[in-house]
Amino acid sequence: MTTLRRRFLTLWSDDTGDVPGWVLITLMTAGLVIIIWGLAGPALSGVFQQAIDRVSGF
Repeated sequence: MTTLRRRFLTLWSDDTGDVPGWVLITLMTAGLVIIIWGLAGPALSGVFQQAIDRVSGF
């Protein structure tokens, strides 16, 4: 009984985590950032350039 309890406590206190899950979340987040940046990049660049042109026009 002591061996069984020791094994259970060892498994219960295992803090290795879910590494493949975190890798997948990180890769998906990076993919989303790249897609959004690709789509919104030119528009944001245009807005920034307009703002700079207005400020430097004064």
